[in-house]
Amino acid sequence: MCDTLVALGNSTKDGSVIFGKNSDRPSNEVQLITYAPRTEHSMGEEVKCTYISIPQVSETIAVLLSQPWWMWGAEMGANEHDVVIGNEAVYTYERLRNAGLLGMDLLRLGLERGKRAKQALEIITNLLEKYGQGGGCSYDDPGWMYHNSFLIADPEEAYVLETADEWWIAEKVKGVRSISNELSIRGNSDIRRRGIIQHAIEKGYCKDDDDFDFAITFCGSAPSIVQYSRGGKATYLLNNSKGKITSKMMMEFLRDHQAGICMHGGFESTGSQVSHLRKGKKSIHWFTGTTLPCLSSYKPYSFPIGEKKYYKPGPYKKINLDWVWCKNASHKLFSKKNELINIENELISKVNELITQEGKISEDNFDNEIESINLEAWEKSFELL
Repeated sequence: MCDTLVALGNSTKDGSVIFGKNSDRPSNEVQLITYAPRTEHSMGEEVKCTYISIPQVSETIAVLLSQPWWMWGAEMGANEHDVVIGNEAVYTYERLRNAGLLGMDLLRLGLERGKRAKQALEIITNLLEKYGQGGGCSYDDPGWMYHNSFLIADPEEAYVLETADEWWIAEKVKGVRSISNELSIRGNSDIRRRGIIQHAIEKGYCKDDDDFDFAITFCGSAPSIVQYSRGGKATYLLNNSKGKITSKMMMEFLRDHQAGICMHGGFESTGSQVSHLRKGKKSIHWFTGTTLPCLSSYKPYSFPIGEKKYYKPGPYKKINLDWVWCKNASHKLFSKKNELINIENELISKVNELITQEGKISEDNFDNEIESINLEAWEKSFELL
């Protein structure tokens, strides 16, 4: 259960691309901010994903991930070329496989190998066709399985990719877009796996080419547009704010409780990301690193990561109760919500002030200042705990 949103430059206040995602997972599932540097690999080397191993590429790109502790893949993240990806669980008529690449594995592979959004899209679809998707999606419930949709963006463009087992379809975003836990691409799109319409006809999902409508054909219903649904509310918030959208506004969208975008309960929003993707300039990636965005402050990151706070990439064999996520989850911080928001507003003001100095200070000084603000953000969060 998740929500992922994007606003292209024609819909934001400063002409940048702004991306956001809440990762809704079992409420006790720890999610860590992890970092893997750019790495060269030997010929013939394999990468061990969550359930299967596949051939490794000669060089992987540096990635910053929001990663459930037990898996190789990630729920969302960014790479050093400012490609960002978020995924969603979706359910279709197609079979569920017991083994394959998790959607979260595909997400990390797309970030580690794709320098542009379109390239990451192509990498994910090629891997999907070759290895398939499958396997249990929860540490405590290996029988929980699903197919995946993705929102992939860079500082210039964004794509929605939706899958049904090994079949897929994609569309290029034109202004604003959100995805939730349902298929949302209507019609037949110009970007789709060859043979998908014929497959749907043979399976009896549709009658002919004219009858093919991906969302309805592969799951039987159109996406919800009502404002009390998460998907409908996310779309409303984006459309109602076109031309004004900022990183701070995206954070507030992800804290919406009216429709449950900020989810509480047995399933919770266990991590959140907002990325300010700036063409030709330093992009800023904001991560909570803690559960429930309404009770967390976002912390800024930029590449190179340097000494900013992160953990080594998973998977881990067991949970460490000293992880900040665990301490934050145990406190819940309901009584300190206003303090958290005040801290976050101060951090955003400092980052925005730094952005106004671009061109007047060196790139190294910019990186050092972001690093200082990142460490300050974490220190102030620790103080509240």
